[in-house]
Amino acid sequence: MTDFILGITAGTVDWSRAQFALTAIYHWLFVPLTLGLALIMGIMETCYYAIKKKHPDSPRAAEWKSAARFWQKLFGINFAMGVATGIILEFEFGTNWSNYSWLVGDIFGAPLAVEGIVAFFLEATFVGVMFFGWGKVSRGFHLASTWLTGLGATISAWWILVANAWMQYPVGQAFNPDTMRNEMTSFAEVALSPLAIDKFCHTVISAWIIGAIFVVAVSCYLMFRRHADEAQAGRDRSLAVRSVKIASVVGLVSSLLAMHTGDHSAYMVAKVQPMKLAAMEALYDGGRGEGLTIVAAVNPFEQPDYTSAEEPPMKIAMPKMLSFLATRDFDGYVPGVNDIIKGGYTMPDGTTALPLSEKMERGRLAIKALDDYRKAKAEGDGAAAAQHRNTLDENMKYFGYGYIDNAEQTVPFIPICFWAFRAMVGLGVLFLLFFAVAVFLAYKKDVTRLRWFHVTGMALLPLGYVASEAGWLVAEFGRQPWAIQDMLPTWVAVSDISAGSVMLTFFIFLALFTLLLAVEVSIMCREVKKGAEESEEIKIKNEE
Repeated sequence: MTDFILGITAGTVDWSRAQFALTAIYHWLFVPLTLGLALIMGIMETCYYAIKKKHPDSPRAAEWKSAARFWQKLFGINFAMGVATGIILEFEFGTNWSNYSWLVGDIFGAPLAVEGIVAFFLEATFVGVMFFGWGKVSRGFHLASTWLTGLGATISAWWILVANAWMQYPVGQAFNPDTMRNEMTSFAEVALSPLAIDKFCHTVISAWIIGAIFVVAVSCYLMFRRHADEAQAGRDRSLAVRSVKIASVVGLVSSLLAMHTGDHSAYMVAKVQPMKLAAMEALYDGGRGEGLTIVAAVNPFEQPDYTSAEEPPMKIAMPKMLSFLATRDFDGYVPGVNDIIKGGYTMPDGTTALPLSEKMERGRLAIKALDDYRKAKAEGDGAAAAQHRNTLDENMKYFGYGYIDNAEQTVPFIPICFWAFRAMVGLGVLFLLFFAVAVFLAYKKDVTRLRWFHVTGMALLPLGYVASEAGWLVAEFGRQPWAIQDMLPTWVAVSDISAGSVMLTFFIFLALFTLLLAVEVSIMCREVKKGAEESEEIKIKNEE
């Protein structure tokens, strides 16, 4: 195991992390819109199907069909770009993080394999029917294909998030010293981990919010712009009004659900990743009845010296709410950064937290026991091997700490965690208020004349992506330095390759992904400017 870190430089680790972060950030620009549009276009086609079944000649049915096809077209553009970046992301586990892949590939690879075999093929099968099946298959089968395409994308997200949650809360596995690999002991524990369930629910619901924001923003643009063709302007207004009515309800319901799932996710983080919660709150010295910080003067560019850091200045907090969020008790104990390093407090499972120094000592003991066990096995000394195996098993929980050199390495970059969390939550509250107003206006007023509403709707689109990316920054920066929580630091997980080769591919990917994003935005804008197409049924009637 100690051979893993030979030849690895800090530059290789930093550039590998940067490259993976770059790929993940670009990939996450496409994924939430795919999941969000899948739900909204499914609802729209369901409206078309229901109206067409009851009133075959109703022009409303044709207008709902036109709306569904419009959003499906934008879904398809975004879907293709998401697939391209997602494939590269998975390959990076093998190229840049081969030690990680070797150690836990039997576990981590399982959900990725299921995602590829089941979910991706489900998407690939029905996405073609959804795009090219209009008029070629029955309306019922086409509707089912639309929903199954969205279901496939959602199932893909489930398995990807199961894999990510396992990195942050490794369960259902055991280390085999003979193969030097972690092996799965329970697929159900991995797939149904409470952290995975919370992460999936919160992530997918937040993606629905992004889809709703996107649909409202595009609809606001269609209503805002001036159009010389009155017939086209009428079609755009009809599409926009219908879309705002659906998207505003989806956005409002999703925002309320996101608050609930976010609360439960934070509760789980407090239980299994207390250092992440401390970084999110810039909490250095914890205690009972801790307040939830609304805002404070935390320097966004400098990691504080936590050993001498005081409470952030100009702090505004909600009394006792952090304790309630973390423990469901207003007077519950929440550890800060220094408390986690010093240990000695009672953890949620009732045990006493060990100080970091003892974890590091027991981790080094586990590493030495592993080396001694393998030597004893090679020499055929069964008694010594059994003794070393017992020592390894007793200390395996702290194995990753054996590679930690000092306490600073275990503290995430607090400014990013602190401000990203506030950006996510603050913008989430803003979206909730906006959608509440949007629902009222869409169903009670003529939104086609409200210019201020159009401008606000368009302005919120980039903020939706800021909130979405901020959530991932909290999740991933907050678990540093661990590739796998408490088990494998990043500098042990990285491949033994030169920093220069990773740096070169980083800039290649940067150029490639930026080009893909520019192409998508260009194609999206062109299709949006075309506006709503005249439905075939209405076109035929007009010709008659």
